[in-house]
Amino acid sequence: MAGTDFDKAVKDVGNLADDPGNDTKLRLYALYKQATVGDVEGKRPGFTNPVGRAKYDAWAALSGTPGDQAEADYVAEVSRLTGG
Repeated sequence: MAGTDFDKAVKDVGNLADDPGNDTKLRLYALYKQATVGDVEGKRPGFTNPVGRAKYDAWAALSGTPGDQAEADYVAEVSRLTGG
């Protein structure tokens, strides 16, 4: 997967006309983190941080996914959202 496709998709997310919804945003967040950082590390945030907890859980669900696969999935998801 060409990094340029991924970079373009990252920029395209910032230009979405419509809010894709929390589930989609969490999926994009998790795919981005998996592609750029790798498997989630650290402790899961506590119950007083529900947003951090949701992000952690979405990212943790992708543990073991290779970075290039996460990039490809991110690009495909953004392409679906932008109609491209």
